Amino acid sequence: MKHTITYTPAGVCASRMSIELEDCTITCVQVENGCDGNSAGLAALLKGMSVEEAVQRLEGIRCGSKPTSCPDQLAKALKDAPFKS
Repeated sequence: MKHTITYTPAGVCASRMSIELEDCTITCVQVENGCDGNSAGLAALLKGMSVEEAVQRLEGIRCGSKPTSCPDQLAKALKDAPFKS
């Protein structure tokens, strides 16, 4: 089943994240107003990855002295998704 998660991150430069899933596999990630290179790299690395693995890898990553980061916020979006596999 296909799902799209739209998430408004907090504490980071990005203003919106859109994550497309098929079953529990990430098929596309788009980050608005984040660092272009980092956002593109993150999207490329996550494509084809399971939600569970992405959360395990991204959760807790910090950006400098901030208590969160775009990868951490993506993990939060995936964990908070309103669907269950």
